[in-house]
Amino acid sequence: MTISHDVSGTGSTVLFVHSTVVDRRMWDPQVPALTAAGYRVVRCDLRGYGDSPVPDRPYDNAGDVLDLLDLVGADSAALVGASGGGRVCLELAARRPDRVHALALLCTAVADHEPSAELRAFGDREDELLEAGDVAGATELNVATWLGPHADDATRDRVRLMQRHAFEVQLAATEEFPAVRTPVDLSAITAPSLIVSGDHDVIDFREIATRLAAGLPGSRHVELDWAGHLPSLERPEVVNELLLDFLANRI
Repeated sequence: MTISHDVSGTGSTVLFVHSTVVDRRMWDPQVPALTAAGYRVVRCDLRGYGDSPVPDRPYDNAGDVLDLLDLVGADSAALVGASGGGRVCLELAARRPDRVHALALLCTAVADHEPSAELRAFGDREDELLEAGDVAGATELNVATWLGPHADDATRDRVRLMQRHAFEVQLAATEEFPAVRTPVDLSAITAPSLIVSGDHDVIDFREIATRLAAGLPGSRHVELDWAGHLPSLERPEVVNELLLDFLANRI
């Protein structure tokens, strides 16, 4: 199955992978800035998000993204991933370092992270709300958890729309299939990396950023004192500048 995607602009390929709170529409503010700078922007919806259907068998997100690179004719690309999408980008960069020449990770997850009490409490509460049929409550929990205090109402509405859609698509599935995740060998990653974290994010993602900055070659860690978990939506102009500066020196 080819995951849903879109392609804008021409030039070197930059492929965006969304957070699992939202879908590829989270990158709407980045597309015009990058295409204007001369990049070809590819955005995808992981399975069960946006326009990609839920999986009908065990699935491999990193493999799906690699297949998409083949489909759009990109021998290599810069990858930009947020949260769960960052975890996918890390898996692909470790598995196929020849296909990834730059790696930007925004508040990224990693496959082997042991969740904190705060993150476990969030997951437990989300499960309780969904099991009770309170999709609206679970959606509001996510909006409150993942956006920083400076996010405006329009941004909260956008995240609310995308998270609600993801819940509706996933809850409608008759059977749930697991994602195949490969352990990430950080030493296998050769791409230079930009690691962004938010001072108002859940502590797990700030700790992951510190760990990756110490373990990835040629890495630069930027912590944003105003940001929650989705800085590219909260203040897109700041993140666009960070991405363009990073990419200009690596493509």
